[in-house]
Amino acid sequence: MNKGMQTNIGDTGNEEENGSQPMGTPYEKDVVAWAEEQAALLRAGKFASIDIEHIAEEIEDVGKSEQREFASRMSVLLAHLLKWQRQKERRGASWSTTIRVQRAAIGRRLKRTPSLKPMLDDEDWISDMWGDARQQAAKEMQTGLDDLPEDCPWSMTEALAEAFYPE
Repeated sequence: MNKGMQTNIGDTGNEEENGSQPMGTPYEKDVVAWAEEQAALLRAGKFASIDIEHIAEEIEDVGKSEQREFASRMSVLLAHLLKWQRQKERRGASWSTTIRVQRAAIGRRLKRTPSLKPMLDDEDWISDMWGDARQQAAKEMQTGLDDLPEDCPWSMTEALAEAFYPE
């Protein structure tokens, strides 16, 4: 399917001379204007004129965006827990604040999007996210990756526990 073309449902008999449905703002030209137009068409029940392919892509992207934010927050949390464990002399209010803020944000995200919770048990996802955390911590600690554990030393339950600060 040509992604530059709108996919239309039904036949309204409102076709232009070239046989295509009249289009508003193209998705590729201005996604915000396109989204507003698509929402108005949906609310008006003008299903024959909606851009199904791009609407489906946008809906999928919402889920992917939620997953990316969740992984990013977990990665920041784990990087700070690793720094907390490995650099006792540098522990401070900033690190403990970051740990608390990330845990709170992750908790809110899990309440609003409970379908993310199974990711906490997905070994591949944990491995990918730990890799990001490890790289971030190594950079901030000015150390090599070989100096840090290859696998996450904590369960996700431990990492998210309010009272957990690794020694």
